[in-house]
Amino acid sequence: MKKRLAFPVVILMLVSLVACNLPSSTATETPISIDAAFTAAAQTVEARLTDAELTRVAAGPVATNTFTPAPFTNTPPLPTATNTPLPTKIQSCDLAQFVTDVTVPDDTNFNGGDTFTKTWRIKNIGTCSWTPSYSLIFVDGSSMSGPSTVAFTKNVNPGETVDLSVNLTAPSATGDYTGNWQLRNAAGKSFPSGFYVKIKVGGGGGPTVTPGGGEFAVTNVTFATSGGCTSFTVIAQVKANGAGTVTYHWVRSDGATDTTLHEALNYTGVGTQSVTTSWATTASGDKWIDLYIDEPNHQQVGRAEFSCP
Repeated sequence: MKKRLAFPVVILMLVSLVACNLPSSTATETPISIDAAFTAAAQTVEARLTDAELTRVAAGPVATNTFTPAPFTNTPPLPTATNTPLPTKIQSCDLAQFVTDVTVPDDTNFNGGDTFTKTWRIKNIGTCSWTPSYSLIFVDGSSMSGPSTVAFTKNVNPGETVDLSVNLTAPSATGDYTGNWQLRNAAGKSFPSGFYVKIKVGGGGGPTVTPGGGEFAVTNVTFATSGGCTSFTVIAQVKANGAGTVTYHWVRSDGATDTTLHEALNYTGVGTQSVTTSWATTASGDKWIDLYIDEPNHQQVGRAEFSCP
């Protein structure tokens, strides 16, 4: 009985479905048979299923967001940052550099009791100016009867050079002698490096400056200056140890070349002769004039300085 009731219900549903999909017309409807209705309904269901399948295939597979967790690792914690200051460049206030021996090169030979002037050329390579409160001091070795201190006479700024002199006497006994000297600042602190005077007494082996005998040489030069920037004059007193001939030329801080053929100094024995030069300039700044002994010393032997505003 239930099967008989279900079959008519299915027939009615199919007929209704076919009726919904048939085109409407104002013309007179033509009745269809039951078989034709079943056939039409079946074709409609098949077409709907086919459309649905085509839609699914065109859309492609549905994407899935699959997450694969990374394997767990035991990572140590980052080190704690520290604020470490960078090292700073160390600069020194008082530093001196030896440039040259202006007079009395190493191993110069003297007789015992001879007096001489030792002059060093020193450059300020520090960051502080050397003032008249600075001094040249004897440190150790042979003092050669020299002073314990010699005060500066002017300022020497960083990068500048200065000639420092000390009057000495050769010891009476034959031998080699060395005296060590340093610079000292206004606070009484010595510079980290120094320089020395090294001579021989009666032993030979070096240039002899023995008055009255030995190898001929200029042993001392002193300067007298006058005038100013527009007319600066230098008079050099050149002392020799015996008979011989001295030739020379001047050297200036502006780099000018002395091409003058100066008359040679002829000595008949121990003695002193004078040479002179002058310089007129309007350029501001510190100036100097050196005397260079060509024969027999082959060295600069002194400096005269002046300054223009």
